[in-house]
Amino acid sequence: MTNAEPGMRKDLKEAAATLKWAGVDLFALADRMKATGDEQGANELTKIALSFQQVEDTLEGAHSEKGKVSQVKPYSDNVR
Repeated sequence: MTNAEPGMRKDLKEAAATLKWAGVDLFALADRMKATGDEQGANELTKIALSFQQVEDTLEGAHSEKGKVSQVKPYSDNVR
């Protein structure tokens, strides 16, 4: 294990946690938008929140497996 690996795993874990809570906030905002009648905006935010969950799952898997950091995939293609 190199000196950088423990720090990288910690960073990945923190990034996954940030995505998780950002997704939770987006779901809540989407619910409020839907309640005000903005169904399209709510659906778009829900798609973004779901993509955050997918990336979070990927990051969680990457930080828990040694040497598997290359599994992290960009999520910008999922967000539209």
